[in-house]
Amino acid sequence: MAIPSLRFFPPTLLACLLSAAGLAGCRFLSSPQAADAYPMVERSVSVGGQERSYLLYIPEGVRDVSAAPVVLVFHGGLGKPENMPTRTGFNTLADKEGFIVAYPRGTSRSEVLEFDTWNAGLCCGYAQKSGADDVGFVRALLDDLASVAPVDSRRIFATGLSNGAILSYRLACEMADRIAAIGPVSGTQNIAECTPSQPVSVIHFHGTADPMVPYNGGFGSGISGVAFTSVWDTADFWIRADGCPTAAEHEESAALIRDSYSPCADGTAVELYTIIGGGHSWPDGRWAAAIADESSPAVAASAVMWDFFKAHPKPETRP
Repeated sequence: MAIPSLRFFPPTLLACLLSAAGLAGCRFLSSPQAADAYPMVERSVSVGGQERSYLLYIPEGVRDVSAAPVVLVFHGGLGKPENMPTRTGFNTLADKEGFIVAYPRGTSRSEVLEFDTWNAGLCCGYAQKSGADDVGFVRALLDDLASVAPVDSRRIFATGLSNGAILSYRLACEMADRIAAIGPVSGTQNIAECTPSQPVSVIHFHGTADPMVPYNGGFGSGISGVAFTSVWDTADFWIRADGCPTAAEHEESAALIRDSYSPCADGTAVELYTIIGGGHSWPDGRWAAAIADESSPAVAASAVMWDFFKAHPKPETRP
């Protein structure tokens, strides 16, 4: 019997078939919410002798391209990657725009009661206290992903909520060679030393009434016990690091303030979306009442973020 062309396999199955581990290395999943039941697979990589995993979504439209963008989406502290597709809408957006989405999983003290966190530098929880190598994990993830999917190395982007947002800043600091832009939501830069090897574009979303990671910095109402950097100190670091103009393009309404700094070095930019009265949540995302504030409709964060990512790839390699 003739073997069918690989292009007729579903994209998630194709990723497994092409992997060294084959089907044994993949676990098929769907988002727990019926409204976002996109087929995903869970892949695993080994980092320092520890098995780490991530959920992978490859839209059908990506199968026939030579190189596709990648968006890494990091859950918040005590969160789960399974919840992020519905909360952010990135799978739906990936279908429309033709990019790959990966949802990494943090680490937890217990495999029975999973309260996953990220080692984002000075925060948070078990991952930070145990020194989890989350930067090494992301590097291994990207290598694994490139072995099964057509990854555009100039268009690798990272975003996250809360603790996941803080991790995206750490990646910009320590993986500027691979990360083109980041889109932190409700999380600031909390790392002892940041020395990016290249400019990285930044688009940040934060509510002025965020109780967990206060807009003006300091200790929040959560259990992290961390004094957070303020939003403006975080933005100022990247404005300087990326060589941006000091004056912003400023737009303001009753619900939203947008400050944009560009052009910056290597075509980068820094943008800050301040949600007036906004809490600790993904703007215009699905609300999870148990762990976050109600989402603000002031800005569609995922769509705006993707437009920003599209406009800010790594520059072409120069001889």
